[in-house]
Amino acid sequence: MKIGICAPSTPFTREDAARVSALAATSHPSAELYFHDQCFAEAGHFAGSDDERRDAFVEIANDPSFDAVWFVRGGYGACRIAEDAVAALKPAATDKIYMGYSDAGNLLGALYGAGIGRVCHGPMPADIRRAGGEAAVTRALDWIVHQSPHALEPHVQTGEKHAAFNLMTLAMMAGTPLMPDLNGHVLMVEEVSEYLYGFDRAFFNVSTHLQSAGLAGLRLGRVSDVPENDRPFGEGAEDIARRWCAKTGINYLGRADIGHDADNRIVPFGLATSSAAP
Repeated sequence: MKIGICAPSTPFTREDAARVSALAATSHPSAELYFHDQCFAEAGHFAGSDDERRDAFVEIANDPSFDAVWFVRGGYGACRIAEDAVAALKPAATDKIYMGYSDAGNLLGALYGAGIGRVCHGPMPADIRRAGGEAAVTRALDWIVHQSPHALEPHVQTGEKHAAFNLMTLAMMAGTPLMPDLNGHVLMVEEVSEYLYGFDRAFFNVSTHLQSAGLAGLRLGRVSDVPENDRPFGEGAEDIARRWCAKTGINYLGRADIGHDADNRIVPFGLATSSAAP
């Protein structure tokens, strides 16, 4: 199992890459991790220029020696390259696992919409920096290498379609060519570091765009590190989700075990091939 790692958004460090590689060598000795040098490039906010980030992803995705493409971290930048990157993919890119979350959702959505690969919302190498992050990295490798059901979000059911995104990322994707068809899907969303009024605004946009998309339902993941506004917003995150779902006719299904944290569980896009349910 050869896993190519690239940075479509922001850069990583060689020290953290070494930590991830050392962990993988112990926990998953059959996995060969390859960090593209582009992961460590810097161009202002980004892990290299748009061209460098696009080309590194395309290089790994089109290389038949790689079994998976793992996005190293989020931040911002994937939306600037996703459409051109997916358009440059060749047949070798179609039979790979692609995993990430947060800003990487732009590429996950574009890949899924194009029917390329086995797309998964799940932990990234950068999670090694979190408290308990070794468990997140190990969980991601459990799925990439072994497709272990225990790594899945508990509500993922065999025979049901799923997709998962950071809410703000999804709100920015809505109405763009990166947005996949989610008809018949259970959509899971999570958020981090947004004021509740910003969360409310994003939910308005997403639910309005998706009210006629034929969703099977929506689950809310964790909404963490919410900044304190100058006055109480008056609703919690789940209250907001329930209200917009009721207003737009989307079936609210409850909570999901995903989020910007070390406990983030894996959600394969589309039909699940195995289930985390007992």
